[in-house]
Amino acid sequence: MRTTAKDIPRLVRAYYTESPSGAVAFGTSGHRGSSLNGSFNEAHILAVCQAVSELRPATGPLIMGKDTHALSEPACATALEVFAANGVHVILGEGYAPTPVVSHAVLGWNRDRTEGLADAVIITPSHNPPEDGGFKYNPPSGGPAPSSLTAMIEARARELMASGLQGVKRMSLQKAYNASTTTVKDLMIPYVADLTAVVDMEVIQGAGLQIGVDPMGGAAVHYWEPIAERYGLSISVVNDQVDPAFEFMPLDHDGKVRMDCSSRYAMRRLVDLRDRFDIAFGNDPDVDRHGIVTKSSGLLNPNHYLAVAGKYLFEHRSGWTKSASFAKTLVSSSMIDRVAKDLGRKLFEVPVGFKWFVEGLLDGTCGFAGEESAGASFLRQNGTVWTTDKDGIILALLSAEILARTGHDPGEHYQLLTERFGEPVYRRIDAPATSAQKTALSRLSSASVTADTLAGEAIEAKLTRAPGNNAPIGGLKVITKNGWFAARPSGTEDIYKIYAESFLGEPHLVQVLEEAQSIVDNALLIDEAT
Repeated sequence: MRTTAKDIPRLVRAYYTESPSGAVAFGTSGHRGSSLNGSFNEAHILAVCQAVSELRPATGPLIMGKDTHALSEPACATALEVFAANGVHVILGEGYAPTPVVSHAVLGWNRDRTEGLADAVIITPSHNPPEDGGFKYNPPSGGPAPSSLTAMIEARARELMASGLQGVKRMSLQKAYNASTTTVKDLMIPYVADLTAVVDMEVIQGAGLQIGVDPMGGAAVHYWEPIAERYGLSISVVNDQVDPAFEFMPLDHDGKVRMDCSSRYAMRRLVDLRDRFDIAFGNDPDVDRHGIVTKSSGLLNPNHYLAVAGKYLFEHRSGWTKSASFAKTLVSSSMIDRVAKDLGRKLFEVPVGFKWFVEGLLDGTCGFAGEESAGASFLRQNGTVWTTDKDGIILALLSAEILARTGHDPGEHYQLLTERFGEPVYRRIDAPATSAQKTALSRLSSASVTADTLAGEAIEAKLTRAPGNNAPIGGLKVITKNGWFAARPSGTEDIYKIYAESFLGEPHLVQVLEEAQSIVDNALLIDEAT
């Protein structure tokens, strides 16, 4: 059922009045849930903010931003009450503050500092439905916190909730806003002014492109006009509404509302308008994802754009070192592997989660880092860090740079890649799994996989650790010459996810998926027996 404006008061009321039905749980993108089912309520935010206050590794300001979801405003108010009571210096982003803008601000503060470093909180459930809320913590690195830190925060927050919130410090919202430790700051102006350091804005301006943008009612809604004015770009924002119910959004594939800029259903409005623009793009509510719409191909598959964007950047960023790697998650397309090899670049393959790219972006050893869910960032033109969290704005602007410089849009560039390296087909499916099976899958040993072929090809690798950093992948990846699959347990449902790709066409992909499920089921049986 679609959330409407009439539902928003009930949603916000439930945030304050409903008893929490679950504990604080940090997934790959922080704590998320809804006030309507008791998974995102004031108690959760009180506890997690007290935990952050006690455990944060920073002694400087905490930079806080929020998106346009209905629960983001009350959660931001709760957070400020706790942080102020704990004496934490908060720099509150004025208005809405996108995830990449907050990351940029943290790194800007910390540049050339060794003491008094900043960290951040971003209040957002990303592209999730209107009834959801979310809370992310980023340490002084500016990107997603490592699991070791979020586990500590989660454990302390659970202790506080179990004790009835004893030990949580809090002051009134009025006192918190007026506290000497609270500063409201415009984070947009320095971010927009700095864009020329990471994207060639002059070449975009010089091409005179007609650019279309759909902010999808998110935190970037007021960013595109200043960007257009500062850099002399012709940008048309096709929808500038901010509505916490997101009633303007087309329904996604399953009838739910998601501000998912990689979904052809959610992006239907912009796709229908593609002939009006030379290039168009959208972002999700916290602007850490991108969706690129081209005249040649419509909405680009995220994997396709990652391959094109990385190839272009490594060929056109002379300020990057020759050792800077092409970084991807292990469930991203192996087209990236083939492009990286052709470029002579090291491939840095890590488990799912942008946190694994943070250090490489921070020290410049990762030139471009992207994940299959349409999130990526890359270095400044001089080879130094831009953001260590996903940045949907620069990935969007990069698509315009690619068209402006080369005369071909990213969709046309991808077609050239398929002519050279083959045309992969990619899919993700879900398979049922009990809680015990999910736990077993997350701890699986490659020795549990007894198969030596997959869909008619010899298995070349059986991975339970990522090749790039040797970190556990929380599942299994099996690779052949022309295909692969990866299986991971869901953190919220009784299923496991199977990602698969084939360079031999749809029938071969179907065979890979069928055999993948059999291989995983057999491996779980063997693991159980041992």
